[in-house]
Amino acid sequence: MKIAMGQFAVRPVWEDNARVCLDLMRRAAEAGADLLVLPEGILARDIADPDLVRRAAQPLDGPFVSQLQALSRGLDLTVIMTVHTPAAGERVWNTQVALRRGEIVAQYRKLHLYDAFSMQESVNVVPGDTVPPLVPVAGMRVGMMTCYDLRFPELARRLALDGADVLVVPSAWVKGPLKEAHWSVLSTARALENTCYVAAVGECGPRNIGASMVVDPLGVAIAQAGEQEALVFADLDPARIAHAREVLPVLKNRRFARPELALPAAG
Repeated sequence: MKIAMGQFAVRPVWEDNARVCLDLMRRAAEAGADLLVLPEGILARDIADPDLVRRAAQPLDGPFVSQLQALSRGLDLTVIMTVHTPAAGERVWNTQVALRRGEIVAQYRKLHLYDAFSMQESVNVVPGDTVPPLVPVAGMRVGMMTCYDLRFPELARRLALDGADVLVVPSAWVKGPLKEAHWSVLSTARALENTCYVAAVGECGPRNIGASMVVDPLGVAIAQAGEQEALVFADLDPARIAHAREVLPVLKNRRFARPELALPAAG
């Protein structure tokens, strides 16, 4: 599988972000990519107005996703990203979607909300309540995670045990002391402990680190972006996964059962 990581800074106006995404889709397809992963929350963002994600939210059949779907009909490319979609009440979902040939082939609502490091995602966002699906792409199985999910090894392990060869992590990883180290260490750990590829794609700009990266099943970073907007490619090889799982059979050697999602008690 050839994967493309489209790293950019999300603008406050959705039409501007749609134009960036459409351009990245065309360029990724022209380069022969099978999968394009875009950052988290790409519909609209303003670091001076954190409530914009709620006010700007659109349903999946709204104009933003519809424009991307329309272009995807003519491309041999799967596109994965997250957008904020309306939920019941005043909050929204942080929804990851996979587009292919004009269709939404998978979606996942972010489980772990970023209520950490003095930020409170749950003010505007409702957590999901289902385990992400696997998306078949070019003969490999892709598991969906979103940003803060990277800090929770249970989800990555669950997806690996469900059969994931690749974990994609659209993100808006916020800058701060040692935060780039956290990003690199956690992306590498999730790949190495599950002997799968991890494609962690970050938003760049004044608030977030960028630093999109692909880590292989033995913990080797095979592609990485800096802090600027970029389109970065990597080739993912099923033989590398097979080799890693032969020499490092952690999935076979584990002593714990498959993680299950714990839901809040009713009432």
